[in-house]
Amino acid sequence: MSQIIRIENIRKTFGDHIGVDNISLNVEKGEFITLLGPSGCGKSTLLRMIAGFENPTSGSIWLDGENVTELPPNRRAINMVFQDYALFPHMTVGQNIGYGLKVQGINKSDIAQKVKDVLKLVDLSDKIDVYPQQLSGGQRQRIALARAIVRNPKVLLLDEPLSALDANLREQMQVELKSLHDRLGLTFIMVTHDQTEALVMSDRIVVMRSGNIVQAGDPLSLYNRPANAYVADFIGTMNLFPSEIFQQDNKLSASLYGQSITLSNNLKNTTGGQQMLLGFRPEHARIVLPGSEGSDAALSGRVENYLYHGSTIRTVVRIGEGTVLIDSLASDGDSPAFIAGQEVMVSINPDKVLPFNMEAAS
Repeated sequence: MSQIIRIENIRKTFGDHIGVDNISLNVEKGEFITLLGPSGCGKSTLLRMIAGFENPTSGSIWLDGENVTELPPNRRAINMVFQDYALFPHMTVGQNIGYGLKVQGINKSDIAQKVKDVLKLVDLSDKIDVYPQQLSGGQRQRIALARAIVRNPKVLLLDEPLSALDANLREQMQVELKSLHDRLGLTFIMVTHDQTEALVMSDRIVVMRSGNIVQAGDPLSLYNRPANAYVADFIGTMNLFPSEIFQQDNKLSASLYGQSITLSNNLKNTTGGQQMLLGFRPEHARIVLPGSEGSDAALSGRVENYLYHGSTIRTVVRIGEGTVLIDSLASDGDSPAFIAGQEVMVSINPDKVLPFNMEAAS
C-alpha cells in the first residue's frame, strides 16, 4: 500500500487549551483507521483539521503527496459523513445524493447515472424518490454514505457515524460499513469513543488521550499487547491492581489483594522488588471450587455478583480488599454455575498477566 495522508507535527490550540499536541500520523491508501478516545481527547479536532474545517496552529497535512494544510474543504478530495447525517429534508434521496455533483456543474444525465449506481451500492435503489424523514435511521445513514462517496473522494471521514442508532442497528451497520469499505477500497478515517466499533471495523486503531497519540496498531495487537494501563483499560475490559513483584522459589510472583500469584518467567522488564500495576483480561482467569483440581495454585475469594451477557457470564469475585471480573461461557442451565456469597478459587493464566508502570494508569 502507498501513503494517502501524511500528518506532520500537527498542533491545535484554543486559547490556553491544547486540543491536539504535535501529532504525526501516516495513513495508507485503502486503510480503515479509527481515532479512538474519550470526549475531549482531540480526535474530532484532528478529523476536522484533515477535512479543512479547522486550521492547525502549526504543522502540515498532506493528501496524496500534496500539501493541503491551507486549502479549504471544497478543494480537498475528502468527504465527510457527519454524526447527524445532515440530509436536506426538502430534497428527495436522489436529490440529496446528487446535490454535490450539481454544484460541481456535472450534467444531469451523468448525475442521474452516478446516483443510480451509488444507490445500488448501498442497496437502496427503491428509495430514490423518497424523502429523508420517510427513512429509518439505518437507511438515512446509508444515504449519507452514498452522498459522501458519489463524488469519488480519495478519503472518507466519518465522525461518530453510528452513535445515533440503537444497539441492534448499530451492530448491523458496523458489518455493512466494513463491507462497503472492503468493496470500495477507499480510505476511511473514523472517529469514535466506542471501543467495540473500533475493534470490529478497523484495520488500525489510533488511541488518543489529552491531544496525543498513546498507541497505534491493529486491533489484535492493541487488545493483547496494550502499551500501558490506559490503553489496556480503554480497549476491552482489564482487571488492574497495584502489586509488588518478588522472587519465590526461583519464580516471579506478585501480590494481589493480600495473596500471591505466580507470574510467567517470560514477563518482560520485570524483576523482584518492583512496584507495578498488573492486569489480566476477564477471559484469562477461571473460577474453581475449593479442593478441586487446580485450586491449590489459585486465589481464594467470594462471589459478589454476576452479570448475564447471553453467551457469557461475567462474575464479580471479591479477593481481599478488591474485586476481579471473570468471564465464562454461559451454561445450558437456567442458573449460573456460582451464586452470590459462594466461596470460590480464582485461577489466573500466568502467561496472560501484563505488567504496566504505575504512572500510566492515571
